[in-house]
Amino acid sequence: MTDLLKMGQLAKACKYYMNSLSTDAKNKALIKIADDICVAKETIIAANNVDIENGINKGMHEGLIDRLRLTPERIEGIVEGIRQVAALDDPVGRILEERSLYNDLRLSKVSVPLGVIGIIYESRPNVTADAFALCFKAGNAVILKGGSDALNSNLAITNVIRESLNKQGLDKNCIQLIDSTDRNVTTEFMKLKEYVDVLIPRGSAGLIKSVVENSSIPVIETGSGNCHIFVDESADLDMATEIIFNAKTQRIGVCNACESLVVHKNIVMDLLPALKKKLDEKNVVLKVDDLAKTVLTDCESATSEDFAKEYLDYILSIKTVDNLDEAIAHINNYSTHHSEAIITNDKKNADIFLRDIDSACVYVNASTRFTDGFEFGLGAEIGISTQRLHARGPMGLNELTTYKYNIIGKGQVRG
Repeated sequence: MTDLLKMGQLAKACKYYMNSLSTDAKNKALIKIADDICVAKETIIAANNVDIENGINKGMHEGLIDRLRLTPERIEGIVEGIRQVAALDDPVGRILEERSLYNDLRLSKVSVPLGVIGIIYESRPNVTADAFALCFKAGNAVILKGGSDALNSNLAITNVIRESLNKQGLDKNCIQLIDSTDRNVTTEFMKLKEYVDVLIPRGSAGLIKSVVENSSIPVIETGSGNCHIFVDESADLDMATEIIFNAKTQRIGVCNACESLVVHKNIVMDLLPALKKKLDEKNVVLKVDDLAKTVLTDCESATSEDFAKEYLDYILSIKTVDNLDEAIAHINNYSTHHSEAIITNDKKNADIFLRDIDSACVYVNASTRFTDGFEFGLGAEIGISTQRLHARGPMGLNELTTYKYNIIGKGQVRG
């Protein structure tokens, strides 16, 4: 039976222990852990195969199976992410601000770890390693609660990390995994405010909503991804087709995949037939509005629910608009504020789009698939924050710290 209280106590003790670890000690530990994950690759994949088989037997959707699957190449990506985190500057102990006060007190604003971070996530076992590496480098202890569909994979990865820490003489409770599949345990975890400093949900809109509504721990909200691409009247249509194809089909089960396409009405005839031919290579289902349907006569009609949906599937909604302002209004209305892109050769329109779209990441002439900690040079990510506090976009090392004030005096007292 999971003893959440005990886990909380161990994590709280560990967060103070983490203050004693130097940058060099943390980096050496991460490199060794990356090496140990490489050695244990076959064991991890065997555990993952059990989860995959269970998922298939339960009728899990193809996009979710893709999120769950670990391959040798994906494990190498996990390992490379850990090594990149080790190579990054330590975010702890940075002097953010320094000045002398009127009374000659010397004030410094210094970055410090958040403390104990709880992460609740669904069937993406790579999150287990990514989350640990980032939390550890930023001086935090972490308690993980992964989805039941990935339990065997998560346990295998966590066991490798804990054994590696233990062999290095470090506190293995820097990472703990809740292995219970009881939903009541997850709810109890959200109430562990005495021991957990911040909670980060990563997964579906339903998971995030549940955590936000039920947690007594402060929450950093990561978001689902109803990501849009707007093809402007001036766009290079060949470029647009390639970007849309990549953003929609390169991986369907990720939050930065394109789910909604917005098209200027004046290029409907020129763009949509060629685009459909390209998307037919992956059997993408198009759900279109009335104007688009006059060109794509065999496609399904879109509803307002389609425009708001994160499909995680080979499905794309298409909305036509009269102008840039209508496109921006549509996107801001239906977006989950994750990632949006404009394809255009009009710099003025690009600048307006960048200014007026209310999302964490806004692109000009590029695929939304780049919204990713690894691609942004962060080494990995803890998630994509779609809120405004305390972080936004891919959350790397710096977003896992807060700050405190150090004040040095010479005997000053306040009169």
